[in-house]
Amino acid sequence: MSLIPSFFNGRRSSIFDPFSLDLWDPFKDFPSNSSLSQENSAFANTRIDWKETPEAHVFKADLPGIKKEEVKVEVADDRVLQISGERKIEKEDKNDTWHRLERSSGKFLRRFRLPENAKMDQIKAAMDNGVLTVTVPKAELRKPELKAIEISG
Repeated sequence: MSLIPSFFNGRRSSIFDPFSLDLWDPFKDFPSNSSLSQENSAFANTRIDWKETPEAHVFKADLPGIKKEEVKVEVADDRVLQISGERKIEKEDKNDTWHRLERSSGKFLRRFRLPENAKMDQIKAAMDNGVLTVTVPKAELRKPELKAIEISG
């Protein structure tokens, strides 16, 4: 009986993923009223799936209510894919009474180190119904060529 799956909520943790640059935040579920924690909650709540197919690495991010103009997808020279954006705070009317405020707002930023076989010049991104899909094609890995060496003597 393992404690790890229940500790990480049944999901694979980025702590064990050598390609992830995200840090685990042990305080993300603690309630707080500061604006800093609201920004961090938006950062922590941006869930991204990364799957590898035979042809590509595919990233999918749930970004409900965010327009594609509010999201940036960037790649650094050192093969780091960066997805960032900002969810604006809804304007408050002085006559409104809020009973519950659960949707997070603020900036979010996620970074992933791409493997060696990623084709950095062919990355594509698309947004459909609040889901951002980033496709990173893979280069074919060449098998090392073995050359027979004649032994003299």
